[in-house]
Amino acid sequence: QARLVESGGGSVQAGGSLRLSCSVSVSTYVPACKAWFRQAPGQKREGVAAIWTAGGGAHYADSVKGRFAISQDRAQVYLDINSLRTEDTAMYYCAADLGVSTCATMNEHDYEYWGQGTQVTVSS
Repeated sequence: QARLVESGGGSVQAGGSLRLSCSVSVSTYVPACKAWFRQAPGQKREGVAAIWTAGGGAHYADSVKGRFAISQDRAQVYLDINSLRTEDTAMYYCAADLGVSTCATMNEHDYEYWGQGTQVTVSS
């Protein structure tokens, strides 16, 4: 059984900041990889950031480098979003997987566990 619960979304003006949080629980296992994805209306789901549970190494999609920061604290994973743009408007999903190599891909099909999402809306 897995349970991923996101929070922290909302409506914000362009230039503002948000912190998204995700509580991750995967039965008796500790996921090796946790990530954030987003999906805008009519668009494919895209990975924005991933973090290895062991060591905390992270990587980012080119489109968000310098503005997004992923971090973790035990069973929580966070996504700090700064300098928000209208194009950041999307449903943001937390994902996790037991595979160490999954973090290197940020391919949604590689992730087994998903949350329900939290909406971020950025207005100009």
